[in-house]
Amino acid sequence: MPDTSLDVLCIGNAIVDVIADASDDFLAAEGLTKGTMRLIDAEEAERLYSHMGVGHQVSGGSAGNTAAGVAALGGRAGFVGQVAPDQLGEFYRHDLTAAGVEFTTPANDVGSPTARSMILVTRDGHRTMNTFLGAAQSLPSSALDDPRDARRAPDDEHLPWRGAEPAIERAR
Repeated sequence: MPDTSLDVLCIGNAIVDVIADASDDFLAAEGLTKGTMRLIDAEEAERLYSHMGVGHQVSGGSAGNTAAGVAALGGRAGFVGQVAPDQLGEFYRHDLTAAGVEFTTPANDVGSPTARSMILVTRDGHRTMNTFLGAAQSLPSSALDDPRDARRAPDDEHLPWRGAEPAIERAR
């Protein structure tokens, strides 16, 4: 029987990073403070995205990034996190699985779109982050009801986000 165990299981926010260059003038015009991070709602995410310049997308979030790093180093990594059944959710799943990460949590319509962080990078390298947590905040405890859970060791979890208490209790 093949070994189906994971070296690391990461549980966290499934966030698509949308990275774009920005000038100091753009930040000032948008009322943003250079080099800060702020949480925003869906309306502000759409508004800011419509004002941004050309950017590129990459799967992000500390847990997803950790899983991708483990996979890149040859480890067997899994990720548990919530995406919505939308274009960004499909992108996130594809990007993470293409990196070699097991991501089997189904997309779920939780009333919010997939999380995204608009990261505006100025010429001097400062990042101004504007994060909408969206569907990532709605990971149900049932996401851990995989019949293979016995292979997952509790000390392999990376738990970086707020609002996860039901899933964390389920994992224990």
